[in-house]
Parts: sequence; C-alpha cells; structure tokens
Amino acid sequence: MKYETVIGLEIHAQLLTRTKLFCRCSTEFGQTPNTLTCPVCLGLPGSLPVINREAVRMAIKLALALKARINLRSIFSRKNYFYPDLPKGYQITQYHLPLAEDGHLVIEVNGVKKSIGIERINLEEDAGKSLHEGFPDSGENTYLDFNRCGVPLLEIVGRPDLRSAEEAVEFVQNLRTLLQYLEICDGNMEEGSLRCDANLSIRPVGATEFGTKTEVKNLNSFRFLARALEYEASRQIAALERGEKIRQETRGWDASESRTVPQRSKEEAHDYRYFPEPDLPPLVIAEDWVKEIADALPELPQEKMERFIRDYGLPPYDARVLTASRALADYFEATAQASRSPKQASNWVMREVLQYLKENNLGVENFPIPAESLAELIKLVENQTITMTIAKEKVYPEMLKEAERIRAEKMGKEAGNIVAIVTEGIGIAEIIEKLNIKPIVDEESLQNIIQEVLARNPGPVKQYLEGKVQVLGFLLGQVMKASQGQADPQKVQPLLRQALEKLPRNKSR
Repeated sequence: MKYETVIGLEIHAQLLTRTKLFCRCSTEFGQTPNTLTCPVCLGLPGSLPVINREAVRMAIKLALALKARINLRSIFSRKNYFYPDLPKGYQITQYHLPLAEDGHLVIEVNGVKKSIGIERINLEEDAGKSLHEGFPDSGENTYLDFNRCGVPLLEIVGRPDLRSAEEAVEFVQNLRTLLQYLEICDGNMEEGSLRCDANLSIRPVGATEFGTKTEVKNLNSFRFLARALEYEASRQIAALERGEKIRQETRGWDASESRTVPQRSKEEAHDYRYFPEPDLPPLVIAEDWVKEIADALPELPQEKMERFIRDYGLPPYDARVLTASRALADYFEATAQASRSPKQASNWVMREVLQYLKENNLGVENFPIPAESLAELIKLVENQTITMTIAKEKVYPEMLKEAERIRAEKMGKEAGNIVAIVTEGIGIAEIIEKLNIKPIVDEESLQNIIQEVLARNPGPVKQYLEGKVQVLGFLLGQVMKASQGQADPQKVQPLLRQALEKLPRNKSR
C-alpha cells in the first residue's frame, strides 16, 4: 500500500481493409511468405505511396466512437529505425499531427466506472515479421516474411490513467469490443491483429510525479497482459525497496518463465528522427465526410447495454454479458423480440447458447439454432404447452441435432466449412410429436404420481414431517423423474405440499 501503479497502454489494431495502407497488395492473413508484396510496401526506389481511403474512414469511425477530436488536417511522418523486418529502414506513421486526439473510453471495475483518456489515434503501416522458430537452422538464422509490411494499423495511445492490471485488462477488452462493433478490426490477439504494449511505473502513494517507466512488449492475450503487469509492478516495488533505481527500458514478457526480461534501453522520440513524409501530402478530411460517417455509426456497446437494461428490464450483469459482442447482442435481441420474453431469452442465451459455443469453440454467428426457433421454444414454455424440464432436457437437445444435420448438409461435414448460421427454422412441432411428449396437466394424474413417490420414499417423508422441510426439493425431483419431466414443477409443488400435510404426523414416528 506504500506504492501506486501507473499504467498507460499503446494498442495497435490491424484494420479490416482488403488492401494495404499505401498500395493494392492484399492484407490476407496466413498466405505463403513474401507473396503479398510490391515495390511500394517493400520501399523499392521510384515507388510512391497512395493513401487507402477505406483505412481513413475506419480511423474516423473509431475517433468518433471514442469522442476524440478529429484533426481535419493531419501529417504523415517517417519514423526511422533499423530492424531486419523493416525493408525501407523507416515506418510511415503520424507523429506531430495525428488524425485524432483527446478521446476517452469508459471502463467499469468492481462496480466503479472510470474514464480513461486517449491521447492520440494515428494511422501507420505495419512492419514485416521475423521468424525465429520452425526451420532446421533456426538456431543460426532468422527468416523474414514481408507480407505484413504496409498493412494498415491504428495506433491508440492511452493516457497513464490506469492503476491496476485489472483496469488495464478491462480497458483492452472494452476497446476490442468497440473495434469489433465498428467492424474495423477482428481483435484476434493470437494472429497479431490486436497488439498491446504497456508502459508501467511505480510511485509512492500521494505522489504527483511519475516514476521511471518500463515498456512491456509481447502481450498477445488478456491473461499475459494481466500477469506481465502484476509481475512488473512487483519487480519494480522490490527494486525500490532495495534502494535500486528503475532503468527506463523495453522488456519482453517471457510466458514460459512467467516474468519480464530486458530487451533494450527505451528509445526517446528524438531517437527515431521523425520528419514529414516527403512522398505524401497532408491528409485533409472534409467535414461533410466526417458527418456522413458519424450518421452511419452503429449502436455502440455502452449504448446497447444501457438500452437492454432500460427496454428489456435486464440486470446490469446480463446486459453486460449479452453486449460483449455485436453478434451475440443481435442474436439475443432477435430471440427476445420473437419470444416476447426478454428475461427467458437472456437466460437461454447466457446458459445454453454460450455453453454450446464454449464447448465447440464457436462464435455465435455459427450457433446452429436460429433465433426464431429458440424463441418458438421459449414461447411453448411460457404458454405451458411444454415444461421447462422437457424443453431443456428433451426438445432443445433434439433441436441441436436437427440443426447440426441441416448445417452439415448445407456446409459440408468439415468444421472449417461452417461459416454462417443456419437460416431455416427447426421443426419443433415435429420434434415434440416424434418424442411423444404430452405434458401432464390434470391434477388427478399428478396426484397419482405424487402418491406413488411418497409411498416409495418413506424416509424423506418422515424427515419432512419431523420438520426437515428441505427434503421437499428431493421429493419434487422424484416426482419430476417419475413423470419423465412431463409434469409442471409449479403445479406439482403445491400439490406435493398438500399431500404431505394431509399425512398424520404421529403416524410417521
């Protein structure tokens, strides 16, 4: 408690353009090394860059969503440094006058909301990739893949407003969700389309000046981000306690050792010798274009969450889970509107749907049951045509089987061919008829089942009559089992109580 952690994040988001930032080479991931290159992205003599309009449009979308000030005139610069995977010897980026400045993103940790400042948002091109593993002579040589050279990136530089690893993870998760809602970045950290570097320093509680910061790189998952920041904060505190000075340096996260390791001394801005890019004019953006982009913005995550709470009466936790992705929010909303039962739609999506997606490692866009079919199942339960037990234990599993059969016919049996949700409805009426499901609703039948259960369970009956009312749940379960799930628990429970209360208590002793 003597020290406070100060964290600022720099995030690079690869934009979902089809072509690179300054040339027409494809941005497709996973292609044969060095096949997606041209004189422009390799920086060959005589080649000239031309800005990608779509990349600029995507950058403006994010700036608007983060409430940043858009500079209608911005400048591209050359950032000079030598590294093997940078064929030009410099990177085209924005430094002195970026595309946007002074935005913010709201996070919520432990029920407390906090606005985190965004210092700048700028466009820049990516470098290539150095391959250190996977080749017979990897111990002696490094291989280079230039396919990624020139891929458009958005650099989002956060202010040092974060005070814990938990806040940092929340910030990156919220930003990733926002990028996905805007459909400008897929947020895939494993493939490198979303990368995070963290600047961390320690200072005594109450101090206003920042301590010496270190930059931690190679954070390609939320788990690694949290662990790296926690380790680095502990390392710096221990060093200060020993009377040592913190060195300003760049450190990498070693996942195998669960620690940060020194890589090089931290560069200052002047080390890069920034100067205006001579082959690109200033980027001038028309106000009318900004307004057109603003008018076309989708409903953003925070706005959608607040609307779900307000219009559908969902608890904040449910609304937060359901708006974690745009596709999930759309699926829930379609189910809620079709079923006219938002809370039940929320329950089904958060439990059954998310469980299926997790077990099969799928996104909701590949969930095989259409929202309209799930809504039909919910309505059957709400109308008491079938019980919730029947719906979950019998009908829903059969719906999954039928949906997967339809999907297999449409897409082929290879999982890699599954790219879209099944659009046909699932024949629930046919499933119910096939399973010969006939809900037990008349009291006489229910009472007969109850009497059979009480006769077969004298021990629990005796416990109930002696005051152990918690065994009622067990007896209720036995009635449901005896009815093969076709009895309505809400009708069974009062009838079961009545039957038990009619039993003479002295007879049970």
